Amino acid sequence: MPKTAPKNPFAVKHAGNSRLELAAHQVVLRPLVTEKGMHHSSTHQAYAFEVNALANKEAIRKAVEELFDVKVIQVRTQNRRGKPRRTRFRFGYTQNWKRAIVKLHPESKQIDFF
Repeated sequence: MPKTAPKNPFAVKHAGNSRLELAAHQVVLRPLVTEKGMHHSSTHQAYAFEVNALANKEAIRKAVEELFDVKVIQVRTQNRRGKPRRTRFRFGYTQNWKRAIVKLHPESKQIDFF
């Protein structure tokens, strides 16, 4: 019997440093327009977006700078868990999603959603 276990022929092979490359419009899915978000955009120049769950902070920064032609100084992310929902006899959850709060440079132009 061999000392090492045989390799799994069905195992997924990962390249060491490869990442999934997403286009800018695939990273930023939609802006989150809420009362709190509008307050932060007017006072702190911080905007909230729903983003792709696979996107990291650097990808979000590049996507916002490309789509809106602004200068980003900070990106904060939150992974949001889906809420429980029940319909008659079925029980489930809404989809998990990711929120990004993007803070712009003070000299950068504002993003107009309307």
